[in-house]
Amino acid sequence: MNRFLKLVNMEIHRFRYILFSLMAVTLLSQCGLLIWTVQRVVSAKEQGLTQAEVGYAIPKVLSFPWAIVNAKEWFILPIFLSITVLVLYSIIIWYRDWFGRSTFIYRLLMLPSARWMLYVSKLSAILLFVFCMLAFQLLLLVGENMLFQWIVPVDMRTDSTFVEAVTMNYALEILLPKQFEQFIYSYGLGIIGILVIFTAVLIERSYRRWGILYGIFYTAACVATIVSPMVLLGLDRSSGYWYPNEIYMMELAVCLLVPVISIGLGFWLLRKKITV
Repeated sequence: MNRFLKLVNMEIHRFRYILFSLMAVTLLSQCGLLIWTVQRVVSAKEQGLTQAEVGYAIPKVLSFPWAIVNAKEWFILPIFLSITVLVLYSIIIWYRDWFGRSTFIYRLLMLPSARWMLYVSKLSAILLFVFCMLAFQLLLLVGENMLFQWIVPVDMRTDSTFVEAVTMNYALEILLPKQFEQFIYSYGLGIIGILVIFTAVLIERSYRRWGILYGIFYTAACVATIVSPMVLLGLDRSSGYWYPNEIYMMELAVCLLVPVISIGLGFWLLRKKITV
């Protein structure tokens, strides 16, 4: 357990500056545009200007969901930037060990511990980064709501719920689903995607030139396997042979099978095919 925690700590230490940079970009872009969007409308209302004079819509009362909608581009961009960086790092997290100084991966593989710990530690680190960004976005929304209330006078604003603000932004709605089942479904698929990427990288590292084709084929096969129950069996077809509940159960079985195969294959490649 101690070696596992050390491996996770090493991965966190490597990624810390990128993680802090993503948080800083998210903070500056979201708060900056929120302040600019709200402040210009408040100034226009205080001066008694009309929509024709300023060239943009001036609502009778302001709400935090309204501010989220009007600043949605700069809310969406840092979120998708963070997702893109984390997906790319899911690949880089392996390759940096192979192409690092003195092929650091061989030093890791020679540690007196099970090799599967290396796989699990990298997975744990990626998941920790994802949920750190998610928690940061939640705290940031709370702070932005307080900032909104501080800028807008009481007589110009109306109260709203936190859920209303989230549903006004497509990216936030994906990150923070209202239903727990949807949360499990969205993040479960994300975890499956990371496992497939990990195993595809290990396939490429094990078989080198042919491994690129094998990795691509494996990834495509996993994607096809996951989407096939919904696409081929026709969940939205009223005349389909299978009932929707039966198709959902097949989809659940497939979503459990793919990560199990990915983890098992990844462990086997680390133990048998990748040699020092």
